[in-house]
Amino acid sequence: MDDQVNERGRLVLVATPLGNLGDISRRALELLTDADLVYCEDTRRSSTLFSANAIAVRGRLRSLHEHNEVALSEEIIGQISLGQVIVLVSDAGTPAISDPGERLVAAVVAAGLEVTTAPGPSAVVAALSISGLSTERFCMEGFLPRKVGERDRLYAQWVVEPRTTVFYESPQRLVTTLREMSEIFPNRRVVVARELTKLHEEVLRGTVVEVAATLAQREVIGEVVVVLEGAPCAPPIDDELVRLALVEQLTRGLSTRDAVSFVESSLGVAHRVVYRLALELRAGQRQ
Repeated sequence: MDDQVNERGRLVLVATPLGNLGDISRRALELLTDADLVYCEDTRRSSTLFSANAIAVRGRLRSLHEHNEVALSEEIIGQISLGQVIVLVSDAGTPAISDPGERLVAAVVAAGLEVTTAPGPSAVVAALSISGLSTERFCMEGFLPRKVGERDRLYAQWVVEPRTTVFYESPQRLVTTLREMSEIFPNRRVVVARELTKLHEEVLRGTVVEVAATLAQREVIGEVVVVLEGAPCAPPIDDELVRLALVEQLTRGLSTRDAVSFVESSLGVAHRVVYRLALELRAGQRQ
C-alpha cells in the first residue's frame, strides 16, 4: 500500500433504525457526526435522520444506489486512501444486506483498505428473533425473483431445506407468493412481519395456507419480512438401510457400479459410504 495512505481512512457501514428513531446507537450518531462523507440511498431520508438527531449535514451527504455503486467505488477508494472516514448507510437497517453496499465493500476490501461496522438494526435478524421458529440455523434469500420459473426453482429447494428461511417480499406480491407456497407446503409454519418497529407494526403467524387466506382479504402495505419454517428433518439413514437398498437394486440385476450410483443419489448418502457397503456385500456373497 502507498506510504502516503493515512491509516485513519476507512469505510464504516452504519446500521440505522428500521422505523423507530430511538433504535440508533450512540456510536452510530458519533460516526454520522464526525464522518468526512456519508453515502446513502436517499439523501432526503438520511437528512431526516440527521435532523432528528441534531446532526449538521454540512454538505456531506452523497447518493449511492444500485445504479451508481460500481461507478462510485473507485472514487470512494480514493477518498479512503487520502485518510477520509467514509460512512455508508441504507434507508433503514444494515447496509449491504439486500441493500446497496455489497459491491462497494468488495472493492474497498480488494484495494486493501479497512472496512468496519457500527452494527445495529437488521430486518432479517429482527423478524427471525420474534418469529418463534428455529433460530439455530437459518438462510437468507433476500428479495424473491419476479419470474415464475425462478421462484418455482427456489420453492423446490425449500421443500427439503431444513433451515429456517428468511426473505423479503414487496407488499404488492406478498399474497401471490404465499398462495404459490401454499400449493407446495401448505402446512409449513410461516411468520409475516410488517412495518417492524414502526407505529403500525404487525406480526402474523400461522400455516402458509392460514396466513395467505388472512392477507388475501385486505390490502398489504409497508415493508415486509417473511420467515418460513424449515422442512421436517428426515430420520438418519443408517448402514442397514443402505445395505437393504443395495440388495434390492442388485437383486433387480443392476451391476455393483450402477447400484451404488442409484442408492447414493436416491438416499443422498456419500459415495464412499455406499461403495464401502457394496464391497462388503460382494465379499460376503463370495464366502
